[in-house]
Amino acid sequence: QVQLIESGGGLVQAGGSLRLSCAPAERSFSRYVLGWFRQAPGKEREFVASTGAYGMHSLYGDSMEARFTISRDNVKNTVYLQMNSLKVEDTAVYYCAAATQTTTPSRDTTYDYWGQGTQVTVSS
Repeated sequence: QVQLIESGGGLVQAGGSLRLSCAPAERSFSRYVLGWFRQAPGKEREFVASTGAYGMHSLYGDSMEARFTISRDNVKNTVYLQMNSLKVEDTAVYYCAAATQTTTPSRDTTYDYWGQGTQVTVSS
C-alpha cells in the first residue's frame, strides 16, 4: 500500500498561482506513473496532468497545459503541480494518484493509489 500525501492547496485570488506537492509516506515512487486529478462539487473527477515513470511523457487534460505544469523530483520523491493564472472554475479538490503501470494515464480507473486530496479555492 502506498500512502500519498498532498499539500499546497488553499485560497487564492483569480489570476494567482499555487503549487501543489505530493509525496508518498514511505516508499520511493520513481517508477510509478503519477497523476493529478480534480473534482469540483457536483462534477465528475477530471484529469489534470500526469507524468510517466522517471519523469518521461507528461500528459495534460484539455486546456490544462497552458496554465498548469506537472513535474517530479525523484531525489526528493515528490511530484508537483504548478498552477498559474488560476480561474474561479479551477476551484476543486485536487488529488494525487500513482499507478504501477498504465497505458491510459488520463483515466482515473487505471491508478492504484490515491491521496486524500487538497482543496484549492479560487476567489473572484
